[in-house]
Amino acid sequence: MSDANPADVKIVDVIAHPLTQTLPRPTVTSWGKYTEVSIVLVEIRTDAGFVGVGETLARFSPKAYAELIETSLKPRLIGQNPTDIMQHWRTMRRALSGRAGGMLIEAIAGVDIALWDIMGKIAGLPIFRLLGGVGRTQVPVYAASVNWGTDEFMDGELDRYLEKGFPRVKVKVADPVRDACRRIERLRKRAGDDIELCADANWAYTLEEAVDVGRALTANGYFWFEEPLRPEDEQGYEQLRRQCATPLAAGESNYTLDQAMRLVANRTLSYLQPDVARSGGITETRRMAEFAAAHDVSYAPHIGMSGIVCETASVHLAAAMPNLRAMECETDSSPFKTAITGAAPGADRQKNGYLPVPTGPGLGIEVDWDAVARLRAS
Repeated sequence: MSDANPADVKIVDVIAHPLTQTLPRPTVTSWGKYTEVSIVLVEIRTDAGFVGVGETLARFSPKAYAELIETSLKPRLIGQNPTDIMQHWRTMRRALSGRAGGMLIEAIAGVDIALWDIMGKIAGLPIFRLLGGVGRTQVPVYAASVNWGTDEFMDGELDRYLEKGFPRVKVKVADPVRDACRRIERLRKRAGDDIELCADANWAYTLEEAVDVGRALTANGYFWFEEPLRPEDEQGYEQLRRQCATPLAAGESNYTLDQAMRLVANRTLSYLQPDVARSGGITETRRMAEFAAAHDVSYAPHIGMSGIVCETASVHLAAAMPNLRAMECETDSSPFKTAITGAAPGADRQKNGYLPVPTGPGLGIEVDWDAVARLRAS
């Protein structure tokens, strides 16, 4: 534990680092092909020498997020105690009026993660210990993802993950529905019955199409059907739940707990998938996971094309939440995962589908700020 008195520590600077990189392998979903992606790292400095880092989901226009953080959120934090995290969340939320969501909540997420990192460093404890936890020292993960493409391409993607020892793999599905249903069956046969498979549609379908794809998933033993419909179509999800035996998963598109409440409370969803770099950071994501636990809905952290900071924050939450099912483990070797810290990305550290939880204070990682400077968006 640090000698610093937590009550006396003050925030002296908040710096937003907009970063952009070309993906080493394009990610292909029903949305299209991603060849470039961005994030924003948030650096918070204190007068006691503690530095926290967080990550904001800012796939495009990262400089706009950085400006929002430095002009609207930073002034609300300078001179404040970093451990008053709930108060800071509420204060930052009032930076913009209107319903919660969009850039503001994603920007808050990066700040919030950095504040938790500082609090852990002050206490000398990893974040999963600060959250209370259930005693996990490793978390189950699934490989993400078998990208949408030709039969041969998807076969190769699946083989690559199985060779890495993943017992759980996510498969991307898209239009046309006939090809999706055929490939669902093809990949099940290729994987065998002992491998757990789930499917992610990224909003690809109408309700009627989703029912057809759901039948194929059920027939082939997939353990969830992720984001088959637009996130706003809550009534559609409820109707699909009545017609689809495969459990439904969603939540990566939600920003705050109120946006997840309906489909969790009525148990339309079996798996809630908030992304800590979108859904207001550790503070709000924890509320979402605990609300899900209260309704016997499982928690399955989403990561997507984010970096090592988002991944690490997600591991801490996964370790602490009692209703964890499995955490997404992106397998791309992007600089956001390989260059920002000395830690290897989760896909390289997992063993037989389990990822160890960091034990150092805070997030338990140290950022290479020279590497961050090299990735800075021009």
